Amino acid sequence: MKSILLKSVKKAHVFGIFVFAFGFLATPVLMPSVGNAQDARVAKSMAALKDQTTKLGGPRIDGRDEVGGRDAPALYFGSTKMNNNFSVVDAVAEEGGRGTAATLFVKSGDDYIRVATNVSMRTGGRGLGTVLTGAPLESIKAGKAYYGKASVLGTPYVSGYEPIKDASGAIIGVYFVGYTKAD
Repeated sequence: MKSILLKSVKKAHVFGIFVFAFGFLATPVLMPSVGNAQDARVAKSMAALKDQTTKLGGPRIDGRDEVGGRDAPALYFGSTKMNNNFSVVDAVAEEGGRGTAATLFVKSGDDYIRVATNVSMRTGGRGLGTVLTGAPLESIKAGKAYYGKASVLGTPYVSGYEPIKDASGAIIGVYFVGYTKAD
């Protein structure tokens, strides 16, 4: 009887150590971090941006257009050309509240060019024709979304970036939403 009880205690002890070790190791993976946590305000604005563009139709590239002094592929959703068209990004930014920004980028070679944005440049005007840089660019190039802190044209934002894919699944652009950290 003592032998059976001792075996049960040992099994329970080993199981307990396993549960503890698994829980200890899994905690960092399951805990939200800046890199993978979606801020509720950013998530809501991203959903609004994607909803607004989806209502227009599927994304595609057709032709070229000048944007902010740069020659860029023309990004369409349905029959609506987004290059130099601010109606969607302005509506999303207004809905998101003070400090909210929205941008649509188009892929051009290895770059992603801002073709529709309400992000301002420090020198004034919209940041049209500027390119995506930093950690968000690396995530998009890897085919992944980026959620976290990012500097956008010199201003810190709590942000989200997601790939825009055409009907074939190719990445043809990027959705961006964010808000200034001061707000």
